[in-house]
Amino acid sequence: MPKHLHNRQAGASFFGVLSILILLGLVFSVAFKLFSPYWEYRTISAVVQATSEDREELGRPIAQIRSNIDRRFLINQVSLPSREALMITEDAGMIFFNLDYEVRVPMFGNVDAVVMFQETFEARKP
Repeated sequence: MPKHLHNRQAGASFFGVLSILILLGLVFSVAFKLFSPYWEYRTISAVVQATSEDREELGRPIAQIRSNIDRRFLINQVSLPSREALMITEDAGMIFFNLDYEVRVPMFGNVDAVVMFQETFEARKP
C-alpha cells in the first residue's frame, strides 16, 4: 500500500461508535416500552373478532356476549382501560363491536407516549 494513502485511512472514532450505541439503545428502549400495548391490543382485537364471527355467540343477548368477552379477556390476561372502551350495540339485526381507547405509556421522565386504538367489527345477528 502506498505510504501517502496509509495516513488518510481511519476507522470509526470512539465518540462516533458511542453515539450510535446510545441511539440504538434509545430506539430499543422505546420499542420495548411500546411492545406491550400493541401486543395487548392484538389479543383484545382477536377476541372481539372471534366473537363477531361466532354464530352461536351472536345469538345470545348483548349482556351475555359482553360477559363472555370479559371472561376471554381474563383468560388471556388482558384488560381494557375502561368498560367504555368496548361498546357493543345492536341495530336492525346487526351487532356492532366498537373498540376505541388509548393507552398512555410513560417513556422518560415527564414524557409519555399515547397509543390510540380504534376498530369496529360488524356481525349479522342470526
